[in-house]
Amino acid sequence: MLYWLTELSDGGDLFNLFRYITFRAGGAFLTALIFGFIFGRPLIDVLRKRQGKDQPIRDDGPEGHFVKAGTPTMGGLLIVGALLTSTLLWARLDNPFVWMVLFVTMGYAAIGFADDYAKVAKQNTAGVSGKIRLLLGFLIAGLAAGWAAWHHPAELTGELAFPVFKNALLDLGIFFVPFAMIVIVGAANAVNLTDGLDGLAIMPVMIAAGTLGIIAYAVGRTDFTEYLDVHYVPGTGEILVFCAGLIGGGLGFLWYNAPPAAVFMGDTGSLALGGALGAIAVATKHEIVLAIVGGLFVVEALSVIIQVFYFKRTGKRVFLMAPIHHHYEKKGWAEPQIVIRFWIISLILALIGLATLKLR
Repeated sequence: MLYWLTELSDGGDLFNLFRYITFRAGGAFLTALIFGFIFGRPLIDVLRKRQGKDQPIRDDGPEGHFVKAGTPTMGGLLIVGALLTSTLLWARLDNPFVWMVLFVTMGYAAIGFADDYAKVAKQNTAGVSGKIRLLLGFLIAGLAAGWAAWHHPAELTGELAFPVFKNALLDLGIFFVPFAMIVIVGAANAVNLTDGLDGLAIMPVMIAAGTLGIIAYAVGRTDFTEYLDVHYVPGTGEILVFCAGLIGGGLGFLWYNAPPAAVFMGDTGSLALGGALGAIAVATKHEIVLAIVGGLFVVEALSVIIQVFYFKRTGKRVFLMAPIHHHYEKKGWAEPQIVIRFWIISLILALIGLATLKLR
């Protein structure tokens, strides 16, 4: 919205700064961060008052989690609120990719909110039916994927790009949309599975968002794409503003989610943030790089898939408990130890993901 202040500029004044994506990204970060600090405590107080007994804790979960009973959920509202406010304020609202990513984020936030509300109201961990969640998730992802494909350059429409092998493109044709739907839905649910310990999901999400934001900015500039030898997708640079807002909102939330957490993000936050990462990857044609940058989320999801598949076939378990962060809890690792080590892994994977931009 503030971009329109450039109409008042003569080319050499304060208003001219609003032309620059990097300046507006900084503004989005600060806006979201301040939003989190201002509204964090009041929101937690409202959630605690409204939710009564708060989020139910799994009976079969690690014993150490029972002390968390009474902690309110739906803290993702703080992140989503900060993200929405900062993006609408600082991003160019005539950019189709900004609206595509916002659509996915808010749509998945609504699904997560309904699920969190059902869990609190019923005081069990069932929530909204998994089939309904998946159906709605695929519907939102399908609309977003079609929107992205429509606005991609003609030479990239329906194509799958590969990191490192810059000249290699796989023509998926009409199958690009189903593929993109799987990327978005998979990312949303992978982050959702990762959100099981205080602070575990939000920092890797911010790291991934920062990495994808840099990639979005690079592939949205012809000079950068020529130097890095990556595909040019006009308009994606504006996604950096969204990513900056996500990081600012994430830090504001982490202030209250750091162990011991005063609030959980719930599905409201985890589905929204995961969906956002998937949408950004689809918009920038970096779906495979997302699997590297978000490798932690991939491992968390795979641990559940492997556990369920192996148990159904043999009646035995591969992990002491899935997702894999609970496996390490069962092995005696302290919760902060798991969280910090997983943060380190996420940072390493993000650096690897950025490295693929220049590898030939």
